Amino acid sequence: MKNIILTLCACAAMATTQAQVISLKECLERGLERNYSIRITRGEEQISRNNATLANAGYLPTLDLKGGYNLTESNSDTEPGEGSTVEQRGLTDHSANAGLDVNWTIFDGFNISTTYKQLKELERMGETNTRIAIEDFIATVASEYYNFIQQRIRLKNYFHAVKLSKERLRIVEERYHIGSFSRLDYQQAKVDFNADSAKYLKQQEVVITSRIALNELMAEDQVYTPLMTSDTTIIADMTLDFTDLWNSTLLSNARLLKADLNSNIAKLDYKKVLSRDYPYIKLNAGYDYGYSKPEQGAYRTRHNWGWNGGVSVGINLWDGNSRREKRNAKIEIANAGLQRQQLELALKADLGNLWQAYQKNIELLNLEEQNLVSAHQNHDIATERYMLGDLSGFEMREAQQSLLEAEERLLTAQYNTKICEISLLQISGKILRLLE
Repeated sequence: MKNIILTLCACAAMATTQAQVISLKECLERGLERNYSIRITRGEEQISRNNATLANAGYLPTLDLKGGYNLTESNSDTEPGEGSTVEQRGLTDHSANAGLDVNWTIFDGFNISTTYKQLKELERMGETNTRIAIEDFIATVASEYYNFIQQRIRLKNYFHAVKLSKERLRIVEERYHIGSFSRLDYQQAKVDFNADSAKYLKQQEVVITSRIALNELMAEDQVYTPLMTSDTTIIADMTLDFTDLWNSTLLSNARLLKADLNSNIAKLDYKKVLSRDYPYIKLNAGYDYGYSKPEQGAYRTRHNWGWNGGVSVGINLWDGNSRREKRNAKIEIANAGLQRQQLELALKADLGNLWQAYQKNIELLNLEEQNLVSAHQNHDIATERYMLGDLSGFEMREAQQSLLEAEERLLTAQYNTKICEISLLQISGKILRLLE
């Protein structure tokens, strides 16, 4: 028994030795700065921002520098009308050219301007995706943060249960030796003490697992680093208002904003298809230089250079795909609208369910606080009677278990209420307030 007690005390000491104390805000700030998933999402956002340029949309002209060199070696046999055949071998001609070409699409049926608008929408989509990832991450970290607190409180409750069982075992052991209690009472007290000690040791593992998960979310290189939360209790905000949450959801929910962006992009796709019905105007200009040196001919070398330019106007009369793409684009617009309505309905249902759970957990929390007071009083009365010998070991154990169960129910109600609060803030787009 002494070995078990020493082991439990050592575990309790190790859990608090050299542990950094960290608040929820600090956890979130570290995670948002270092978490790999968040960094990847921000990189993707930067890509969409880099893509939203005038050049990528086709507004700007293209400038090409070109050049080339040709070497030709030839052989010939010329048989004139009179005389012998003239043989020529290894004749080489040299030619080189260089130039600049400028091409610029001035008008393309509003395709260029529509493409630029679409790129800007995709840029906003990247920002929205980052916001969704950040909000999901904040909710995950906050949930794990309070789960870690919950597990530590549970560990504390189990340690208290061990202390109560230890005191009961001491009393039984003393009275067993003087003949007041039977050996059965002594063995049962010992079994209960060992069972409570096993629960405590098992809970140590759960606490460590939660701590590792929190360190991983913060992208700590040493995930086994000991840490302590600055919060020691779980206190939920009980002042949330359903109407305020729903109005905020309609205005600020990131997934609804993303659905609106998808609808805008679908409409722009349709405009791009319509742009094919318009003519296009393209300008081209260039400056070329050429050099040639034939082995034979009227001249030995030749240089030529000069400007060139032109304009081309055209219109696509038929390509076989325009009508199909128009029909599909209209369907995409309709689908985007339906998906937005479906998402809004799903969010309303989720918010309603979470609100009901939030309210019920608040009621349950108030009830369990009262139950815990009664359980403490019941345990104190049972302890007094047990010390006087008016209560059996079995009844004393029931009182102890009732106290532990009351503590567990209260802790669960506190944690569930907090999780409902976090989920409500996430749906309504208010989750960033946890960073304040």
